[in-house]
Amino acid sequence: MDFINRNLGLSLARVTELAAIESSKWLGRGDKNAADQAAVNGMRKMFDFVDIDGIVVIGEGEKDEAPMLYMGEHIGNAADSAVAVDIAVDPLDGTTSTAKGLSNAISVIAVAPRGALLKTRVFYMEKIAVGPKAKDVIDLSKPLKENLINIAKALEKNIEDLTVTIQERDRHEKYIKECRELGCRIKLFRDGDVGQAIATCIDDSGVDVLVGIGGAPEGVLAAVAMKCLGGNLQGRLHAVNPDDIKNNPDDDFNKILRLEDLCRSEEVLFIATGVSDGDLLKGVRYLSNNFVKTHTVVMRGATGTVRFIEATHNLDKKPEYARPTKLNFER
Repeated sequence: MDFINRNLGLSLARVTELAAIESSKWLGRGDKNAADQAAVNGMRKMFDFVDIDGIVVIGEGEKDEAPMLYMGEHIGNAADSAVAVDIAVDPLDGTTSTAKGLSNAISVIAVAPRGALLKTRVFYMEKIAVGPKAKDVIDLSKPLKENLINIAKALEKNIEDLTVTIQERDRHEKYIKECRELGCRIKLFRDGDVGQAIATCIDDSGVDVLVGIGGAPEGVLAAVAMKCLGGNLQGRLHAVNPDDIKNNPDDDFNKILRLEDLCRSEEVLFIATGVSDGDLLKGVRYLSNNFVKTHTVVMRGATGTVRFIEATHNLDKKPEYARPTKLNFER
């Protein structure tokens, strides 16, 4: 018998759908905080209908000081039949992209058996992620150039044909310089490194490897997706300043976190719904007569099954999906 019921994925898809719909109402309106809060509110509301005994181990509250979906929060209706699980959430991966009306914003949930996911309050993580063909050749303890050469060999590509995706941040100037010195192609992105990590596992995505320093919560979420897709991700917690080390004495900032350190089970679920159009998912579509269309992916680690769900919602029949009576554009 499966530890995590296979039907749980559909219930959780409803959670990310509502978070995506709520945050999409702020698409291009220039207020990333409002978009993020809308996603948090929508996700938290729908979690109350899911039959799980869940504890948030990676959440919104730690980084953004949000009042909901914080580390240690119990979620789900916790009925007698409910399975005990760890929950990692990012209600809106790509807040700036949403505010600016840009691509690749998604709402994400990962679920694993209790105790299976890495718990940390550290905000940032150095990462390298690849798809199945190169999963055995990455090693974050080695220089970046050596990793890229080994990845190109595993993919049977010339190094000049290898595409490296890197978040467009000042802290990544060194990564960009090394990639260019080696001759690699570079794809820069603004936000949404969960989706970019997943893209390394999709043959026609045009992305071979993700490198750089991004969110630690996103690293755990991406690790769950890699478990489902057969790819690999390694990470190392990154201290922005000495206080990060001082305030997190139980965390080892030198340790290379392998995929099994980030996610210690194959019995996992990964669910994401598109907020704006991206490489993996279409964004929320507003149709006539108060209908909305969403695009969601549900991945299951135990079987490797990947399902895409395109759903049309009649908002007149879903009060919990209702548009606020007035959006405050003067925030």
